[in-house]
Amino acid sequence: MNISTIVGLVLGLVSLVVGMMLKGAPLVNLVNNPAAYVIIFVGTAGTVFMAFPMSEVKKIPKLFKLIFSEPKLIDRTQLISTFMEWAGITRREGLLALEPKVEEIDDAFLRSGMRMIIDGNDQEFVSDVLMEDINATEERHRAGALIFSQAGMYAPTLGVLGAVIGLIAALADLSDMEKLSHAIAAAFIATLLGIFSGYVLWHPMANKLKRMSKKEVEIKLMMVEGLLSIQSGVSTIAISQKLSVFLTPTEREKLSSKEAESGEQKD
Repeated sequence: MNISTIVGLVLGLVSLVVGMMLKGAPLVNLVNNPAAYVIIFVGTAGTVFMAFPMSEVKKIPKLFKLIFSEPKLIDRTQLISTFMEWAGITRREGLLALEPKVEEIDDAFLRSGMRMIIDGNDQEFVSDVLMEDINATEERHRAGALIFSQAGMYAPTLGVLGAVIGLIAALADLSDMEKLSHAIAAAFIATLLGIFSGYVLWHPMANKLKRMSKKEVEIKLMMVEGLLSIQSGVSTIAISQKLSVFLTPTEREKLSSKEAESGEQKD
């Protein structure tokens, strides 16, 4: 479960409800207004269906699952340690000595790259294939995030549409001023829901998907650099220095601690 998504959703709802209470706005209008929910949420769904092909719309449940679950990504310090181990084996025994390791690799991208370098493909070919794979992955991720970005753009406008519809209904009968005032207040609930869903739900969700994509791409770029370095026959120290640029200062300290412990165990 992605804790930050849950916390953000709860805080957003709390801010809406508590803000209305502090302003003296009746919460009953927020709850007892099904027309506003239909206009905003069904209308937003309709715009998404209009804007995107069915092949992309069908991925929305999977995208929601990604947003609310913690993505399982390879630990970057562990990845560097693994590459250092493979580099040591390669320098001692050659690339073919890594063949038994291929089936132990869980990540499909890394496994594919390892097979290519073991098969003797030149570096330019390996690099081109892996980078094309990364570009295709980025494009798929961009399309997924764009669905939520577009929903965030359409929802506030639909809120204005909902307010106009509500005002038309309210102004249709001017005989009861008290009833009219309640009807006008209820009309603006659609605007509230449109702005809330657009800027508290859909745009932040799009941003979260973009951040997840960025992290996954960074790890794949690390893998490309690591594989090409192994193919070149660089030392374990050199591969560590080269891949450490992808780490945060905290992760670098963690890696240094691991290397120090490993050195002590060898001694």
